[in-house]
Parts: sequence; C-alpha cells; structure tokens
Amino acid sequence: MLGHLAQGQRNRAIAQQLHISESTVKFHVANILTKLNVESRGEAAALARAM
Repeated sequence: MLGHLAQGQRNRAIAQQLHISESTVKFHVANILTKLNVESRGEAAALARAM
C-alpha cells in the first residue's frame, strides 16, 4: 500500500485496485503514517521514494 501512496494515488483508487473498502484503506494509511512517524501522505511518499 505504501507503493500506492508513493505514486500519489487517492484512497478510492487504492481501494478499487485492491478490492477493499475505502475505510480499510484509511485504516492502513493511518497505520503506515504512525509506523513511519510522519504526519502526512506526502511525507510517507517521500520516504518511500527515498528507499
């Protein structure tokens, strides 16, 4: 899912591609932000691209 964030995809697009609900995507995005210790999707995307 981090790869989807790094590509700048929105929750709805991620949900459609992975065949899950938007609320599930929101849940996972929130967990990713917490684990990466960042406050925004943009920061998470920058970290993912730097890896």
